[in-house]
Amino acid sequence: MKFKVDHDLHIHSCLSSCSRDPEQTCARILQYAKDNGLRTVCLTDHYWDSAVEGASGWYAPQNFEHIAEALPLPQADGIRFLFGCETEMRKDLTLGIPRERFDDFDFVIIPTTHLHMRGFTITEEDAESNEMIARRWVERLDALLSMDLPFHKIGIAHPVCPLICRRGRENYIASLELIDEAELVRIFTRAAELGVGIELNQSDMIFSDEEADIVLRPFRIAKACGCKFYLGSDAHHPASFEKTREIFERAIDLLELEESDKFKI
Repeated sequence: MKFKVDHDLHIHSCLSSCSRDPEQTCARILQYAKDNGLRTVCLTDHYWDSAVEGASGWYAPQNFEHIAEALPLPQADGIRFLFGCETEMRKDLTLGIPRERFDDFDFVIIPTTHLHMRGFTITEEDAESNEMIARRWVERLDALLSMDLPFHKIGIAHPVCPLICRRGRENYIASLELIDEAELVRIFTRAAELGVGIELNQSDMIFSDEEADIVLRPFRIAKACGCKFYLGSDAHHPASFEKTREIFERAIDLLELEESDKFKI
């Protein structure tokens, strides 16, 4: 059976500093779920725990007390509205959430591809090199999968995020091409063993036909290795919901995903 678009596990509210849109409320997110026949949605505002030193100036205000202002989440019959977060990994591979905090969340998404945060997630020098971006892509995901974490409730956010390279689309695509295939097989084999979810992010899935094979290569390898996938709109504003289903359906078709490929919390 074909993979159903029945969930969205990566959504921001106005509590995320990159949103601050008064229209992006939890009530609006729940309405999006109703309008699109979704059975599960998850709130994943940006988060860096106050107990972990070294937050950036942007991340520091987004602590647990701040994102917990969304609670209690509104509910509706037939829809699970989960409380999650999107944390971060510094350039020294420190994670912004302590192990004991995972119990406070239904789901935690962890990006290793926010390489636009120069000085915080990547050095200025490395950010100027496609070869180093490819190397850091492997190193950071490898480090995450080596941690002692509850991977059954963790998702790898936007694995091919365009933010890995802000020096134009050409360099972004070139950086993806430079990721070694043997390393991809090794990493995604480990990811499958751990049971972590791999995100199909709305922004990652916007690409030309000419770029498709390059952008989808990591996902095709992940699928062959036995990884499971979930959908994430990464919506920061209500307008982001408008083409979500269309983009997801295209990605599902191109990857030939079945219900058996679905990650479930």
